[in-house]
Amino acid sequence: MTSVRSLLSRLWAQVILGVVAGLVTGLVVFGITRVTGRNLYLIAGGVAGAVAVVALQLYRRTAQLTEVKITVPQVSELTFVVNNEARQVAWKLYVETVTRVSTQALADDEGLLREALTSLYGLFATTREMLKASRPSVPVSGGQTVEHLAVTMLNHELRPFLSKWHPRLREFENANPLGPESSWPDNKACRNELRDVQTHLLGFALGFARLAGVRNAEAMLGPAGAPP
Repeated sequence: MTSVRSLLSRLWAQVILGVVAGLVTGLVVFGITRVTGRNLYLIAGGVAGAVAVVALQLYRRTAQLTEVKITVPQVSELTFVVNNEARQVAWKLYVETVTRVSTQALADDEGLLREALTSLYGLFATTREMLKASRPSVPVSGGQTVEHLAVTMLNHELRPFLSKWHPRLREFENANPLGPESSWPDNKACRNELRDVQTHLLGFALGFARLAGVRNAEAMLGPAGAPP
């Protein structure tokens, strides 16, 4: 009974709001029809300018749509539809991904896992903030968006690896504050999985590059573009 009353009250509120909006619209239209001379031209020009701005914004968001097919690790082939704004986001994601220490090959006797994990955390946080700051891509039937690829990278690659290995490494560091990282029993296993993640991240990076329209992205990566 309570839900029915709530529904009826919302319905009446919508009806009243519609009546008020209709009355206001009618008054505005009536007032405009009574205007002549210079004022009429001013009003018409203002309305035309507002319509032009809205149309320009819609054009910028949907213009130059391009269909791109890419294949990334653990995702298979997907079709994406991108516009200029999506290309800019993809370019930023590409740069963030390939310039991180975490995407560079790490031999068994080189570097520190702590630095690599910190770099991966930075990539996760930066990607998330970048997506939050950008406007969602215009949904297009039959195609994925750059946000889909970015979120897939976060949830399928970064989150599982960090959730598994960060607590283990932190536990070792807390128990052995002066001990070298190389004495961690899981050091080799973590490095092996890190190599797999790095390979996958490079695949995502090349996917972002294709969405951004970057030419010869593999050549730009240099040695980092090859599997570790």
